[in-house]
Amino acid sequence: MSDVDKAIAAIEHPGKRADAARLVEIFKEASGYAPYLANARLIGFGRYAYTYETGRSGTSLATGIGISKARFALHIMPGYKDFPEIMARLGKHKTGAACVYINTLADVDEAAVADLVRAGLEHLATLWPIAPT
Repeated sequence: MSDVDKAIAAIEHPGKRADAARLVEIFKEASGYAPYLANARLIGFGRYAYTYETGRSGTSLATGIGISKARFALHIMPGYKDFPEIMARLGKHKTGAACVYINTLADVDEAAVADLVRAGLEHLATLWPIAPT
């Protein structure tokens, strides 16, 4: 059993566990990258290295899913604001700096989630090269 599978299996609520597993499939299919456990509650797909004009540099997941008891955080790097047409189709959600928060998969359009992942990765690739996982 992979670390990602273990993280999903550890989700207590069966509905959340099923949603997490389905989200992993959507992200895997849309991104073309294998999932990996970035930390205990964050499943990543792809990686990129960045260096800002300030000289600060590092690496980050290219896209991913944050898992908590209350909701899922869809990490769309470097953000989702350039995709208003996809966001309009998404369904019930809240937004943060680079995350889209959803409570359940039933609240959103799965095709819009996949389109958002693809659009985010396409935009990210214009800024920094993305490495597979």
